[in-house]
Amino acid sequence: MSRPPFEVADIIRTIGKSFIDRNRAWLTGLHLKVLTAIERCRTAALGGHRDRCARCGYETTSYSFNSCRNRHCGKCQTNARNQWLAARSRELLPAPYVHVVFTLPHQLARLVFHNQRILYDLLFRTSAATLLEIAADPKHLGAEIGCLAVLHTWGQTLQFHPHVHCVIPSGGLAPDHQQWIRPRYPFFLPVHVLSPVFRGKFLAGLKRSWRARQLCLPGELRPLAQEKLFRSYVRSLYRQPWVVYAKPPFGGPQHVLHYLARYTHRVAISNHRLVSFVDGKVTFRWKDYAHGNKKRLMTLSAEEFLRRFLLHALPRGFVRIRSFGFLANRRRATLLPLCRSLLEAQPLERTNEPTAALTQPAAVLWRCPQCGGSMIVINRLSAQQLHRELAGLGAIPDTS
Repeated sequence: MSRPPFEVADIIRTIGKSFIDRNRAWLTGLHLKVLTAIERCRTAALGGHRDRCARCGYETTSYSFNSCRNRHCGKCQTNARNQWLAARSRELLPAPYVHVVFTLPHQLARLVFHNQRILYDLLFRTSAATLLEIAADPKHLGAEIGCLAVLHTWGQTLQFHPHVHCVIPSGGLAPDHQQWIRPRYPFFLPVHVLSPVFRGKFLAGLKRSWRARQLCLPGELRPLAQEKLFRSYVRSLYRQPWVVYAKPPFGGPQHVLHYLARYTHRVAISNHRLVSFVDGKVTFRWKDYAHGNKKRLMTLSAEEFLRRFLLHALPRGFVRIRSFGFLANRRRATLLPLCRSLLEAQPLERTNEPTAALTQPAAVLWRCPQCGGSMIVINRLSAQQLHRELAGLGAIPDTS
């Protein structure tokens, strides 16, 4: 993929200081850290390194700038994603996978934004509990399932839109763990059942948080501190359907890695969606799902663009990729081998895809331009050391 004409970092370098000065009232330390990290990413401010090929001994002749490794930086997610996917590849099952999305209604957006840690966590727990409960019901599947869930907080136009993507092996373990049970529905579990259960679980958790006085209710949300108004608010949320979207099974191990790559380490907007940055305005591509996925352009002032971008800065330390059921960290070591052996005992139902993807080695992050071998770091320099080195050599480091 070709390098984009400009990046989010260029916008921050151009208007970042004035943006911070005009928006100090709501910017937090986390926001400032994100802006600073992206601005400095792969510049001399973070130092640099030189590399050597482990196979042929080829060495880079110039220093490469270090990455910021901030999880909101689009340039730093490729390596993190590849490492994560390589680890997950050993846990994939020889079965089709399904994709289910749980979305919170727009009326909850402001409340969720001001209570991110609590309500993002509630979104994870209730969406997973909904899947596990309905799957365990003999009327629908009667099995114990596993689920990988990824939190996204944005829509295509960068507006606040919290939802969870769940990727699930199509089927599950029988209660006695003696067989693998396959779904009876084309969409794995019935959406018309998932939606009201998800709504009920989330709103029950929301009421518990309100009673425990855990919710932050500033500004327009302050009236919700009154019990009568809060109950009315919750009733209005019960009266509307909640969106749960399910896709048909999309293939086995080889497909699921590519599929996961589109969701696990995404940021609110990638640099490749940016079209232009002219006269203080940013134009980017977006996909209009309401009109047949038509591709459109949107233009925002650079300040509004950065405001929307920062809406999606996650709380410090918040885990945005989680596993549940037999994929949960404390259970997968025991149950995944059992699932695999049960699936392999059903040869007529197995996917035709080879299982090499289940044991593929970790991805190499950078290949040697001479022989294709893996490159290893042989020398690291701090920002100060790099500045002195370049000043002495008169050289410009490689930022590719």
